[in-house]
Amino acid sequence: MTLGEVAARTGGWAAPETAALEISGLASLDDANPGDLAFFGNPKYLRALRKSCATAVLVPHGFSGDVPAIRIWVDNPAAAFAGLLADFAPPEIPRPSGIHPAAVISPDAEIAPDAAIGPCAVIESGARIGARSIIGAQCHIGHWVTIGEDCRLYPNVTVRERCTLANRVTLHSGVVIGADGFGYEFHEGSHRKIPQTGIVQIEDDVEIGANSTLDRARFGRTWIRKGTKIDNLVQIGHNVTIGEHCILCAQVGISGSTRLGNFVTLAGKVGLGGHIELGDGVVFGAMSAIAKDVPPKAIMFGAPARPIREYKATYALLKNIHKLYDRVKKLEERAGESGEARESSG
Repeated sequence: MTLGEVAARTGGWAAPETAALEISGLASLDDANPGDLAFFGNPKYLRALRKSCATAVLVPHGFSGDVPAIRIWVDNPAAAFAGLLADFAPPEIPRPSGIHPAAVISPDAEIAPDAAIGPCAVIESGARIGARSIIGAQCHIGHWVTIGEDCRLYPNVTVRERCTLANRVTLHSGVVIGADGFGYEFHEGSHRKIPQTGIVQIEDDVEIGANSTLDRARFGRTWIRKGTKIDNLVQIGHNVTIGEHCILCAQVGISGSTRLGNFVTLAGKVGLGGHIELGDGVVFGAMSAIAKDVPPKAIMFGAPARPIREYKATYALLKNIHKLYDRVKKLEERAGESGEARESSG
């Protein structure tokens, strides 16, 4: 693709004398080789831009830095770069079709004619698979599970009995939907299991990353609302409700019966206690932890998590605590010396 074509596709501008030059691939600033196009959208990567071997780079309007790469000015370099990825991506893997002869399917399972079932997948009695859905190799679809239209389950996904997936749900490899919730009562010297009789219900357009687990409810449902995106290695306990269009990053853990509002963002390794409620639009910074309710639109950080302004103020004080310690120590020494002097003079 020529740089002139790049500029046209991204709504940007390139110097006319460079328009005929070609690029043959896309890469990050650090990984780019001659012939590649990269993008620069954050000032903290200016050093990487100056060292980059990229032939050309997408930069924001107004950028005038002296860099070795040819510049193409665009409104949003990251978005423009993303829009070009499809042109340079490897060919798409063909969509699977039909039922593989090695699949094991109960005679009373209902499978849409245009659904696809991969090798060694198991579809139990009473399960229903909707139109154009794809069940990958070695998936297990339990008794009376319902899977809607245009869903994609990658290999080695488990959806256990009675759980429901709506339409356009994507589950990546290793996801387990509907394992028993972690519920025990200590009785007569041992832990007795509490039956977990509920389900997991997942609404439209939810995507769940590899090796994440969503426990079934003790009774009722664990509920993931529409449009929510869940990263890899996330644990969601029984009877949790996740609102619409939430973002849960890797290694988030949510204890039972907690409720999240809509548009909540939990960064990596956030931990939530049980039986709490987060309002709409709440944001938690990475590695935060909380055990009480949080009002809407709060931005929280720390363990235990506090409003971000309070956390920053406290952190600034803690960072200088050694200076305070030294001052107090010196004052104590002076006070001790003054006391000794008064005693000797008396």
